[in-house]
Amino acid sequence: MFIELANLHKKCFPNKPWSADDFRDLKNSGCEIIMSENGFIVYRIVVDEAEIITIGVNPEMRRNGIASAMIGIIEKTLKNQGVKKIFLEVASNNIAAQKLYENSGFVRAGLRPKYYDGVDAILMSKDI
Repeated sequence: MFIELANLHKKCFPNKPWSADDFRDLKNSGCEIIMSENGFIVYRIVVDEAEIITIGVNPEMRRNGIASAMIGIIEKTLKNQGVKKIFLEVASNNIAAQKLYENSGFVRAGLRPKYYDGVDAILMSKDI
């Protein structure tokens, strides 16, 4: 699973690919990972909140609802586990991801200046 995740991550994020060991470390640290043939989502739960660490969709399959479906799946799962809020960070120059999150009901909750190699991170959250 971790090798397949690393290969898919490299397609999604060719400039900063994560290794199989990176994914193994995330899983060992308590993160949950959902993966399909064309997408993945990594998240962690802390008490009654969850953080989406990353979402990736094969570039050839983007805009087909895969990321929205994964968000919907974890949202239902998290709600059933007593989670009340989901939060995440997204680069201020990643307009497509911001629209995905806004369309999924997330709202802006703050800003981390120069968080991603000089690019601001927008904090977003959603009560569930």
